[in-house]
Amino acid sequence: MSKNDELIAKYQLLLQQRPNDELLHFSLGKALYDAGRLAEAEVQLQFALQAKPDWMVVTMLLAKIALLRNDQVAAKVLYERALGHAIDQQHEGPEEEIRGALDKLKS
Repeated sequence: MSKNDELIAKYQLLLQQRPNDELLHFSLGKALYDAGRLAEAEVQLQFALQAKPDWMVVTMLLAKIALLRNDQVAAKVLYERALGHAIDQQHEGPEEEIRGALDKLKS
């Protein structure tokens, strides 16, 4: 069993005990994303984002998933939203990463 599989199993088990824990949904979503299980990751990340709409990292991951699906319109919308969160929350590193992703989408 890979490290990702172990993490996925761990977070799935924890979510059975705490189904409304947005941090667990994020953690499971990230593990699924890292494992390349994008559709499942997106479900978990959307749940986390509904609980905390200004969650910049979750918004960025959803934008990356949209890009991997070749949905550039959704990716642009999500990256623009993430950029607003990065500016509001003064996250300079992610702000640069997001601006770079948006520049690539424009070209």
